[in-house]
Amino acid sequence: MNHEIYLILRRPGQSRLVRNLLAAICVGLITGLIVGCFRWIIDQTLRGLAIIYPYLNHHPIYLIPYIIVTFIICWILGKVIQPELQNLVGSGVPQIEAVMLDINQLPWWSILWRKFIGGLLAICPGLFLGREGPCIEMGAMVGQGLSTKVFHLNKEDQRLLLSCGVAAGLSAAFSAPIAGTLFLLEEITFQFKAKTAVTALASAIVADLVTIIFFGTKPCLYLPMKDLLPTSAYFPLIGVGIILGLFAYLYQYVILTLPSLYGHLKFIPRHYHSIVPLLLVIPIGLWQPIILGGSHDLINHLVKGDFAQLATAGSMSLLSLAMVMLIIRFIFSMVSYGSSVPGGIFMPILVLGALFGVIFAILLIQWHLLPAANYINVVIICMTAYFGAIEKAPFTAVTLLTEMVGSVEQIFPMLLVTFIAYVVNDWLGGRPIYSALRQQIYGK
Repeated sequence: MNHEIYLILRRPGQSRLVRNLLAAICVGLITGLIVGCFRWIIDQTLRGLAIIYPYLNHHPIYLIPYIIVTFIICWILGKVIQPELQNLVGSGVPQIEAVMLDINQLPWWSILWRKFIGGLLAICPGLFLGREGPCIEMGAMVGQGLSTKVFHLNKEDQRLLLSCGVAAGLSAAFSAPIAGTLFLLEEITFQFKAKTAVTALASAIVADLVTIIFFGTKPCLYLPMKDLLPTSAYFPLIGVGIILGLFAYLYQYVILTLPSLYGHLKFIPRHYHSIVPLLLVIPIGLWQPIILGGSHDLINHLVKGDFAQLATAGSMSLLSLAMVMLIIRFIFSMVSYGSSVPGGIFMPILVLGALFGVIFAILLIQWHLLPAANYINVVIICMTAYFGAIEKAPFTAVTLLTEMVGSVEQIFPMLLVTFIAYVVNDWLGGRPIYSALRQQIYGK
């Protein structure tokens, strides 16, 4: 079968673009299948935690075997990560950038299966990590593997297929093919080439099509905005953008200092740093299992049901709860990511942005600067702006949130606040977070 595919792709007279598109479609298909399984397992496990932790609250004796299982997970993570620690740490995006810059080469099969297993072992217990980082790296490894083992492409086209895997991985993770392609161009290649854009988009579309089979056509974070922001709300949003830019810089600063902070744990080998967040997540789960994981469910909880009704009423007690959640999410996101386990930062950043949005929306409603009906608008705008400022990828941010929430009505305020937050972070000296992490790992 592989030989037949190879002969088709090498058929005389067939254009190079068509060959690359066919190869990109193969990358998207396989990546979509892998990421679809990965997403499904994580979703089911996190739903299970919502049942397990209340049960543990009522039957604390079972905490003993649960903690024993936690130590076993830590031991397995150490054994899975240990052979490829530098290549598996964190989201994997800095490592892909290093490949594109010829700084490092990744053993594609070793990374692929270790990232799959390690990502599940890290995310399923509820650590505040995103699924998108492992999905992106797994997609890239699919592209690299197919380009070398199946299609036998030259070095330039190998990079092209690896790029297709990046776009396909993010597309499948969030059901967002356009954002997946823009992320590749804005964060990985740092340039727009028609050949790269077209082939990557083809791969992203196919990957998204596969995930539709798993999860349906509904956007993965469906939050329709029924009421448009009045122009009178734009002025206070300028202040919101400035504050988000300041906190974006704080996020970057803290995440870049994590290796030195974990370096003080001399009594724990680096490969087993995961025991710190794995144990600390247990009391958090016993308190509020809804805030565990990435977490899509928490964002839905913040903008729907009783929580949203209290927020639109300007509840100050709810404001205090949102602040507590924000502090816990911020600190434990850092604790989780800094432990060198496989996991991304996309969703943790979006959750922090959503909590900022809840806080700002409640205050603006309380001060009569925002109609209560626009509560959800501010939450989505803050998610976009905070993500765009930290990643220094405003186009990806706006496109990603537009595809994820299934609404295009509020593009302008999303752009406005994202641009302001981006400029503030840049003025303070903020850098593209993945490039900064790559330099930290490889020294260049």
